[in-house]
Amino acid sequence: MIFETLDTTGHEEVVFCHNKDAGLKAIIAIHNTVLGPSLGGLRMWPYKSEQEAINDVLRLSRGMTYKNAVAGLNLGGGKAVIIGDPAKDKSEALFRAFGRFVNSLNGRYITAEDVGIDVNDMEWVFRETSFVTGVHQVHGGSGDPSPFTAFGTLQGLLASLNACYGNEDVGKYSYAVQGAGHVGMEFIKLLREHDAKVYVTDINKELVQRAVDEYGCTAVGLDEIYDTDAEVYSPCALGGTINEATLERLKCKVICGAANNQLASNAIGDEVSRRGLFYAPDYAVNAGGVMNISLEIDGYNRERAMRMMRTIYHNVSRIFEIAKRDKIPTYLAADRLAEERISTIGKLRLPHLGVTAPSFQGRRGS
Repeated sequence: MIFETLDTTGHEEVVFCHNKDAGLKAIIAIHNTVLGPSLGGLRMWPYKSEQEAINDVLRLSRGMTYKNAVAGLNLGGGKAVIIGDPAKDKSEALFRAFGRFVNSLNGRYITAEDVGIDVNDMEWVFRETSFVTGVHQVHGGSGDPSPFTAFGTLQGLLASLNACYGNEDVGKYSYAVQGAGHVGMEFIKLLREHDAKVYVTDINKELVQRAVDEYGCTAVGLDEIYDTDAEVYSPCALGGTINEATLERLKCKVICGAANNQLASNAIGDEVSRRGLFYAPDYAVNAGGVMNISLEIDGYNRERAMRMMRTIYHNVSRIFEIAKRDKIPTYLAADRLAEERISTIGKLRLPHLGVTAPSFQGRRGS
């Protein structure tokens, strides 16, 4: 059954990690290493079944292949999940045991933070393997990725405005920002620096109030965010918020935000295109975070990171060009851009066997 699934998804390797003493049940999925070693975050979640965990890690790792390819990185796609409740099942032994499994792959998979994981957990993983990104600055890490993800989202927005309106005047338009968490708040800050009108909502009312008090935003209810007259809808929290129920209510011309999996389905993506909306594919727009941590592999430099974020403008512009050229929705154009790059580079190199770069050797924590 699992091999039949892998035939369909195209994964190269799936590793089941088990340590009874540490209580570790984890899965590492390496989807594609044509462009380089696989990079993708570690997620900890109380999955209802092992099959649910397998489905999630296969889906997420494939998504990282496309994200890293469109971002122009010399990295493939991978992901890892730990089956457990992040609120009560974390321990040093658990993460160090996981780190040993990562290390055994000799750099074919490089891990990072994801849902349910924080920098303290990564510190324990780092004690067992150097193949970790997103560690503290004292270890050569880059710290909080949120400002970079938000800045990258702004680059995607500039490209989207140019495609839709023929200009990049951020302050000329209004924005409905759904989600005022770490990335959402940073994005709101950037919008307000351009003097743009911003509607904001979040399940956390304190964050909404902060956006109002500190940045002069207009607060709206969780459900009312879809009914604003904003020209741009920016989902920066939950996925699937562009669906049959909400699409009818949106008055925007542009959809550009930092959330993952914004389209509820491909059919919704088709309908977005049919209605003439300019949708900037999420994994192209929110690639700033992975771009940032990727630089830790060769030795982190903040100035270089900021320059790299600006390539998101080019990537998103290219996606709009492909969509127009091939008369396809932008979500398909993004996939096509990724697949073309993987195919082209794939003719030049074999699947990556591991990382041997000096910058990754000797990084082991102590």
